[in-house]
Amino acid sequence: MAADRKYYSELEMRDPGEREAALMAQLAKQIAHAKANSAHFGAVLKDVDAAAVSSRAALAKLPVTRKGDLKDLQAKSKPFGGLNAWPLARMSHVFQSPGPIYEPGAKGEDNWGFARALWAAGARPGMLVHNTFSYHLVPAGLMVEGGARAIGCPVFPGGVGNTELQVQAINDLKPAVYAGTPSFLKILLEKARELKFDTSSLRHASVGAEALPPSLRAAIKELGVFAIQSYGTADVGVIAYETEALEGMVIDENVIVEIVRPGTGEPVAEGDVGEVVVTTFNPAYPLIRFGTGDLSAVLPGRSPCGRTNTRIKGWMGRADQTTKIRGMFVHPTQAGDVAKRHPEIGRIRIEVTTRNNLDDMVVKCEAKASGEALAAAIADSVVAVCKVRGRVELVAPGSLPDDGKVIADLRSYA
Repeated sequence: MAADRKYYSELEMRDPGEREAALMAQLAKQIAHAKANSAHFGAVLKDVDAAAVSSRAALAKLPVTRKGDLKDLQAKSKPFGGLNAWPLARMSHVFQSPGPIYEPGAKGEDNWGFARALWAAGARPGMLVHNTFSYHLVPAGLMVEGGARAIGCPVFPGGVGNTELQVQAINDLKPAVYAGTPSFLKILLEKARELKFDTSSLRHASVGAEALPPSLRAAIKELGVFAIQSYGTADVGVIAYETEALEGMVIDENVIVEIVRPGTGEPVAEGDVGEVVVTTFNPAYPLIRFGTGDLSAVLPGRSPCGRTNTRIKGWMGRADQTTKIRGMFVHPTQAGDVAKRHPEIGRIRIEVTTRNNLDDMVVKCEAKASGEALAAAIADSVVAVCKVRGRVELVAPGSLPDDGKVIADLRSYA
């Protein structure tokens, strides 16, 4: 693969009409495959003529299967709720996201579509990728590694944490590309500066799993790294990615994206904000009209970078109260699970803001009693249940807002 190529593949510049025709031809085959081999989609699509689903209008008539339904579906039909088309024995990995929700992974090159996002961020054959996405439980680390291998990049599997060891590795191994959350990249670069480690080799970054506000992007750039973000989910992989133009996110070549009115399957007008619904061509886990619960909107026109696929604005929050905090989804039901562990507390509310460009989670609990021991015990429960650490504040009974919100996301996504 030529390192001087601007695009990962010629597919990114093809005529939009040619792309649409190819996707629709694949769609009918994927509908037939899912109907025949997935218990869930076999039931959902039982009255659907797969060959007739060859347009977006026809696709829009099919039911939406939402991420928020997966926990209940998987409880009834373990382990994957019947959405899988391949049996567990054919899978290479099984991942666990908060909920818990289980996602299967199958063998293959770049199954999650990360190569295009890495290429757009500046990764080229032979460059060492310092990968700080998690390699345990969740699939993010392996998603990046699959894309890097497809390009021809060696990978340093740093994972999360161990800040000083990671900056030592950057100093010694001279990686050219970082992959991980933008907040952790900033932490690494600042720690390296403090310890007088050399991070000058690191010039490119493919970041995701959390918001990248302009102030954080600017801070990272001042530290010497140009950050490009991608957007995806543990179930689908990469859905869209930024390019050097920094004008929205280009949809990946291997998915069909619709923006629908939240709670329905009805597509909204171009430019309107709605829920991101994705159809994939993964043979092992064929998601048909999968409602991510994320909000976004289509941008008009083409990207100045030359890629011709549709662009979206990127992640604009959630259609429900489920909230991504430091790269991990936190569900309203998890707040309830924390409260059940401590009979001393009543209502509970999680508030998410940012401090110094980092997500800050405060867990406010109404309690008659107070004290550091109770707050510390609740904080331990928060980590155990939500997999994210947060500050605990004990407040007087009846003092929390009566607005129906268990999770209040107070961050700005401008």
